[in-house]
Amino acid sequence: MTSARNILSLIPQRPPFVMVDELLYCDKFITKTTFKIVDDNVLVVNGEFTEAGLMENIAQTAAARAGYLAQIENKPVAVGYIGAVKNFEIFDLPKVKDELLTEVKIENQVFDVTIILGIVKCNDMILAQCEMNIFIGN
Repeated sequence: MTSARNILSLIPQRPPFVMVDELLYCDKFITKTTFKIVDDNVLVVNGEFTEAGLMENIAQTAAARAGYLAQIENKPVAVGYIGAVKNFEIFDLPKVKDELLTEVKIENQVFDVTIILGIVKCNDMILAQCEMNIFIGN
């Protein structure tokens, strides 16, 4: 859908703090992105992508969804803010050269708050998951 070069048109983050490479799929309820971990990533420590990196990857996948849907409606891409994180579980940390597949499912939408379930996988194994409340600014 959207390449690494074009992902920047969907999210407010800028290098070196971009934690998604490609938007694979997006509809009203599900969004999927990929991200290849490189050794000079700011959230890589001792060859592993950190817990903060996994959380940011989920948040940026949600941001890519919001940006993609805004572009379809010819609206500007809004900035979102993480309001709350619940049940953040990490099962393993990915390594440099691993490619992540992240899926965000919309659980609920109340006014400007989107409640999502995010799951990060690598090689079909779940690495991390959480629920996030994301506020979309105007």
